[in-house]
Amino acid sequence: MSRVGKKPVEVPEGVTVSMEGSLMKVKGPKGELSLNIVNDVLVQLNKDSVVVRPAGKSKHMRQQWGLHRTLVFNLIEGVTKGFEKTLKLNGVGYRAQAQGKTINLQLGYSHDISFPVPEGIDVKTPDQTTIIISGINKQMVGETAAKIREFRKPEPYKGKGIKYEDEYIFRKEGKKK
Repeated sequence: MSRVGKKPVEVPEGVTVSMEGSLMKVKGPKGELSLNIVNDVLVQLNKDSVVVRPAGKSKHMRQQWGLHRTLVFNLIEGVTKGFEKTLKLNGVGYRAQAQGKTINLQLGYSHDISFPVPEGIDVKTPDQTTIIISGINKQMVGETAAKIREFRKPEPYKGKGIKYEDEYIFRKEGKKK
């Protein structure tokens, strides 16, 4: 039995959850999200909670059970609080500047990188070495952060590059004579 899947997802006040066929729509104060539910799980909408159950006893159905419970939880969390990831730039001359729907990065290359921010994602740069990515869709926030990090991954010798705020960079010792 899935420990995650057994827990019902609480629906806070101000959030409405509706099912149209296999499409679940969640509307809240920050926006609206939808999720296509597969046939391997059954979704039961109660007054103040959503219960996800497997449609059978096969291994695949039980895997989908925990996954879809977490996806429903993320939808509700997204429309109420939203999600946020913070990136830090480490390196001499490394800078970031948000300008409207693009973010300009100076990462030690011979050219600046102009990254277009996807729809539904908000990017802020409180200072030149911090990038805050926020939005209501957890997958889009994580994907955008990963794409920005790809431009200059942190290296293990000096720790230069773009890293997540809570990421630990395992440092290596340099060459010895």
